[in-house]
Amino acid sequence: MQAAVRDVYGPPEVVAVRDVERPEPRADEVLVKVCAAGVGPEVWHLMAGLPYAVRLVYGLRRPRDPVLGWDLAGRVESVGAKVTAWKPGDEVFGTGVGTFAEYARAKATLLAAKPGALSYEQAAAIPVSAQTALQALRDKGRVRAGQRVLVIGASGGVGSYAVQLAVAFDTEVTGVCGPGGIGHVKALGAAEVIDYTREDVTDRDGRYDVVLDAAGNRPLSRLRRVLTPHGRLVLIGGEGGGRVLGMGRALKAQAMSPFLRQDLGSFLAKTRAADLDTLAGLIETGKLKPVIDRVLPLPEAADAIRHLREGHPHGKIVLTVAES
Repeated sequence: MQAAVRDVYGPPEVVAVRDVERPEPRADEVLVKVCAAGVGPEVWHLMAGLPYAVRLVYGLRRPRDPVLGWDLAGRVESVGAKVTAWKPGDEVFGTGVGTFAEYARAKATLLAAKPGALSYEQAAAIPVSAQTALQALRDKGRVRAGQRVLVIGASGGVGSYAVQLAVAFDTEVTGVCGPGGIGHVKALGAAEVIDYTREDVTDRDGRYDVVLDAAGNRPLSRLRRVLTPHGRLVLIGGEGGGRVLGMGRALKAQAMSPFLRQDLGSFLAKTRAADLDTLAGLIETGKLKPVIDRVLPLPEAADAIRHLREGHPHGKIVLTVAES
C-alpha cells in the first residue's frame, strides 16, 4: 500500500510516499481503509522528534514506526478476533496508527461512527484537534457558563475548535490570532478578536477565568497577569526542542501551581469514543463545525506538514487518501 513515511527525524524533506507492507489488525483492533487523514501539530512533533521527550516513546535514534498520522476517517476493512462493535463496511472516524496510508490499524475503542452529514475530509479534521480543545476547556479548564475565556492561537486547528466549544458552553470568548485570521475567528463566534501583531493581550487590564494557550511562547508571568485570582491557565502542545526536553514551560507551570491561587498546567489529550460521540452530537445540532484550511492528496504530505508549520493555517489541514 502507499504511505507517507519518514525513516529519520527531521524537517518535512525527510517525508516520502512509497509502498509499504499493509498492516494486520491485532485482536482488539480494526483495519480501516483510510479515506482521509488530518494533519495536526502532533504529526510535526512525531516527524521532527521534538520536543525530545517524543523520542523516549517513539524511538530514541530513529522512529520505530515510519508511517506518520493519527487522525483518520474511513471504512472498516476487517476486524480483530475480539472486536464486536464494528464490522466491515462501517464508516468510522477517530485515531489510528500510521494513518497517512491507504490502510491503518486502530483500536476499536478509539473509533466512533462517522456523522452521516460529514464528508470523510470533514470527519478527519475532528479527532485530535477537537478532542484536545474539548478536554482542555471542559476537563482541565473546568469552564462554566458566564465565564470569560481567552483562546491564544484561536485561528489554528485546536484554537478554531476551542472558540466554537467555548461559545457552545455559553462563555464570553476572546480570541488571539494574526491579522489574517481575524475574520475567521469572528465567524466562529468570538465576541472579540485581538491581533497579536498590534497588541499584546497580556498588557491589557482585563481578566479571564480560563486562558487556553495553544500558541506556546508567552512567559507564564505574562499569562498570569490576565488571569482572575482563581483563574485557570491551560497550556497545549510542546515547545519545540528547547530546554528540559522542550517542556520547560509546562513543567514550571506544574511546579508553581500548588503554591498559587491560580491553577496553571498542561495536559495531553486522550482519544475517547465517548468524546468523539459528544463532538458528533454538537456537530449534528449545529454548535460545532469542522474547520478545514485546505485539502491535499497523500503524495503532498510533506507540503501539508510544511504548511502546517509555516503557513499559519486557519483550521485543520487534511490529506485525501482513498476515494470515498
